[in-house]
Amino acid sequence: MTFAFDREASRSDVLGAEVDADGTNFAIFSDNATRIELCLFDPTGTKEIQRLDMPIMEGGIWHGYVPGIRPGQPYGYRVHGPYEPENGHRFNPNKLLLDPYAREIVGNTEWDDALFGYALPGDDLTFDERDSAPFMPKAVVTDPDFDWEAERALHYRWCDSLVYEAHVKGLTQRHPGVPEADRGTFAGLASDAVIEHLHRIGATAIELLPIHGFLHDRHLQEKGLSNYWGYNSIAFFAPHRGYLKSGKPREVKETIRKFHRAGIEVILDVVYNHTAEGNERGPTLSFKGIDNASYYLLSPENKRHAFDTTGTGNTLNVAHPMVLRMVLDSLRYWVQVMHVDGFRFDLASTLGREPQGFEREGGFFAAIRQDPVLSKVKLIAEPWDVGEGGYQVGGFPWPFREWNDKARDDLRAFWKRQGGMVPDVSQRLAGSPVQFNHSHRPATSSVNFLAAHDGFTLWDTVSYNDKHNDANGEDNRDGHSHNLSDNMGIEGATDDPGVNGSRERRVKAMLGSLFFSQGVPMLLAGDEIGQTQGGNNNAYCQDNEIAWLDWDKARDTLTQAVADLMSFRKEVGLSRIRWATAPDDGIDGPVVTWHHPEGREMTAEDWDAGLEVIGMRLLTGERDVLVILNAGDEGPFVLPEGTWTKRIDTALDPVACSDRVTGTVDLNWQSASAYLRA
Repeated sequence: MTFAFDREASRSDVLGAEVDADGTNFAIFSDNATRIELCLFDPTGTKEIQRLDMPIMEGGIWHGYVPGIRPGQPYGYRVHGPYEPENGHRFNPNKLLLDPYAREIVGNTEWDDALFGYALPGDDLTFDERDSAPFMPKAVVTDPDFDWEAERALHYRWCDSLVYEAHVKGLTQRHPGVPEADRGTFAGLASDAVIEHLHRIGATAIELLPIHGFLHDRHLQEKGLSNYWGYNSIAFFAPHRGYLKSGKPREVKETIRKFHRAGIEVILDVVYNHTAEGNERGPTLSFKGIDNASYYLLSPENKRHAFDTTGTGNTLNVAHPMVLRMVLDSLRYWVQVMHVDGFRFDLASTLGREPQGFEREGGFFAAIRQDPVLSKVKLIAEPWDVGEGGYQVGGFPWPFREWNDKARDDLRAFWKRQGGMVPDVSQRLAGSPVQFNHSHRPATSSVNFLAAHDGFTLWDTVSYNDKHNDANGEDNRDGHSHNLSDNMGIEGATDDPGVNGSRERRVKAMLGSLFFSQGVPMLLAGDEIGQTQGGNNNAYCQDNEIAWLDWDKARDTLTQAVADLMSFRKEVGLSRIRWATAPDDGIDGPVVTWHHPEGREMTAEDWDAGLEVIGMRLLTGERDVLVILNAGDEGPFVLPEGTWTKRIDTALDPVACSDRVTGTVDLNWQSASAYLRA
């Protein structure tokens, strides 16, 4: 069948490939192109069957309607224009390009020199005439129909949330309760076994490492490694094909629908700060060949070079209105079509960069905050990038929440008995008000965590003094060395029951301090079972048993501790939207006081006395809660007046208890405990 454009039916208002009952409308933005060809392929995506010149361009949007094209049709683009790298233009019609709005992808990237716009091994000023189509994945026209069966968003309050950060494959690949054929895919993610585990620990949301279509870097594949984490996006609308058992995006919808029925929200880790095309010496796969000067930030000194604030080679130019539109369209697509509940923005400081630097009132944040769809979902910022002034913890506007690495670092330092940490830990227990209590932001602004995908797992934090990244092939040079870890006497795994017992006790105490803190707790998948990566603190390239969760070696005492801690947190309403203030502040809301082991409130001198114990008393109106963290040895603590019920002691197994106490209690060494006023 030969296809032809119907100019009268062509539309420019919706980008991408939009199918209706009679055909498909194609639209793509390129401000500097001189000609664009739509390339159609056979159902396998391997044979090009027809090229059609896009018939209309207005406002930089090239568009055309093709009657007869139905869902399942693979396609790509060839874009003509000047090849002038020093002016920022890298058009090369020999390179087949992926539609930025592709909803589905067929085929994989096969690394070949033809994927590069210049002639390897020459420099990027040369021009390569080889056809890249045989080595490129293709976009696919998709069918949007799906029966959500009256499914509704959950909209849990932040103060009731527990975010569980997980990897689609890593969580399921070795899970004995997941059918073997489903492991590593969305089908496995939605298994009863995974949902039952999330219910047990009280998780309200699963936050997935990137699921947008991404590439495995050439240099990694040549070393037998892969881009396991997926922070290398090339398709912001399409799910990564490797995670789809069926190969179809419908599988993601089915998974989200099942999670919602189970009462679990789905949050996506999204990477809009850069793409997989790298710098000027990277491949030409999509944006670079469509309109390099529009889609990317270029060096103001020489537009031949990329301007990199992400450490990945390039930076997406979200200050450009059409690039910003693409990002917003992508976000809305995942909310409105795929029904996700929120997003965690990777290197979010990059998204707030304006000509003068990071701007919390900048265009990207303003667009999100006024958007009738996106302003209603959960928004989490990773509040840093590698550029100048990129560290912005506490600098993002409402309704964004932020990853708080200060909580991670201070809690780790406190429990490893670094000394002098009580003042800082009191801040973390209170939700880090210095960073977040401003601009009318709530006390749930801080997302607190002990470990995340990037760095040591929680168990490795108590098992290794040093990183062990040799498997990454970089002679252990990659990954940071500031782990604030302590192997407790032996480096790595051991059969010593004393060391293992001490490690388990410290992990439970650390978990206690996380769940007792104001803000929103986030748990790295596997930390509740004692997952180890063998000391690798940068497992981004390890798609193997280093990074996959080992469920057969799960430590049930840790799992039960998390379940008990979250249950207690929820029962007593420990987290609050309003900030806790001192008793004499006269502000209506929670009241916090700080207590010395001797039974009195802390004085100015006490804060600098080198204590290893701190007590936080929180009065909420309904509850009177006393939290005690003891990083040191066993010792006495004088309770405030009255009768108290000890409800949590992380030194016990299980950690939940119900002991009525008064006067002086003996604190267990390295323990976190909580008491309710009777």
